[in-house]
Amino acid sequence: MNKILLIIQREFLTRVRKKTFIIGTILFPVLYLALIFGSGYIADKTREDLKIALIDRSGLFTKDQIEQVNGKDTANTIQLISSNTERVIAGYDSLGFDGYLVIPGNFNWQTGADSLIVNTKKSYGMGALNPIEKKINALWNKIKHDSLGIDINKEVLLNKSISLKLHNEQNRNADAVAASTIGYVCGFLMYLILLLYGSQVMMGVTEEKTSRIAEVVVSSVKPFQLMIGKIVGIGMVALTQFLIWIACIFLIYNVGKASGNNSETSFAIVAQIQHVFTSVDIYLTVGCFIFYMLGGFFFYSSLYAAIGSAINEDMREAQSLSFPITMLVIFSIFLMAPTIANPGSPVAVWASIIPFSSPIVMMARIPFGVPNTVPWWQLGLSMVLLIAGFMLTTWFAARIYRTGILMYGKKPSWKEMLKWAFRK
Repeated sequence: MNKILLIIQREFLTRVRKKTFIIGTILFPVLYLALIFGSGYIADKTREDLKIALIDRSGLFTKDQIEQVNGKDTANTIQLISSNTERVIAGYDSLGFDGYLVIPGNFNWQTGADSLIVNTKKSYGMGALNPIEKKINALWNKIKHDSLGIDINKEVLLNKSISLKLHNEQNRNADAVAASTIGYVCGFLMYLILLLYGSQVMMGVTEEKTSRIAEVVVSSVKPFQLMIGKIVGIGMVALTQFLIWIACIFLIYNVGKASGNNSETSFAIVAQIQHVFTSVDIYLTVGCFIFYMLGGFFFYSSLYAAIGSAINEDMREAQSLSFPITMLVIFSIFLMAPTIANPGSPVAVWASIIPFSSPIVMMARIPFGVPNTVPWWQLGLSMVLLIAGFMLTTWFAARIYRTGILMYGKKPSWKEMLKWAFRK
């Protein structure tokens, strides 16, 4: 037992002292926030803003209507052209317009048209025309309402729509949007942790094997002890990094809460975070995340360790042998979207119970509520099967590891590795 603890200590301290661990721990939340806000900023800066000349030959459109529709939006505007229309059509680009739209003379409020053509001299993206299209439709609705004698009050009444919100009788604070967001975040974090740290186990075993350090180590400890120590040590690294991220989230929340009264923006952000925290059982969610992160990591990293012990210096061997395991993780992330869309479906239930997919899929279901969406028996069964699953994969991987760690110069296959596993 002392030897395993020494291996765990070595694996943990070696990795947390690396600059890559420190930089990755700091940069991941920063880059994630930059991805969220930066993508919106880039989309806003790269947006195509159009100025369209509206040539009305039907006489239905008025300047006042167009000014109302344009409003304060100076990015995408429509300008009514009532004179010198042919000159505008011939040289609209030289007059500062990006295109022109002709309303035909036979256009009337009773029939209208399915589509109108905006003439431009260059191609635009699919989304560039949407703001102009919305404004034309708003103009057309105004014309129809005026023609039917519908005043502003009746227009407001006609435009009112009914929105539906779910009311969870067992949890009044439940919010489907917040639960979906947390489900996606937890699922993708689990996906990254399983692949990133699982591959670290594989590469660590391979490096020790190719550098012949493993031969020295296994002379004093059993191969199984070496594998368990390496897996648990790297698993503690993953847990440490996750806890640091959680601490950063609570720190930002408390700092923002303290200064929220002095800033409307910070108050709004704090209110949103507080809404997320109150809409789900945050302690149960974090506790389950830690369990499924460690359980899923042990489940997959033992298999990655077995592969690392079987391969030599050729990384193509690692890619080909680890492909089936990686596909299981990728398949689990594909199951996450239908699970969040319908967390009570049979696919979601069984995928959250089966060990190879439960770390990702169950974490996508838990934010929707326990026990009303995820019954206690499903959560308990999922945990028990995950424990049994990583015990089975650890036993299976240890049988491969004891032979593969000392095997050199031969390219293995899954068939041969299975023979190693069941060899007495």
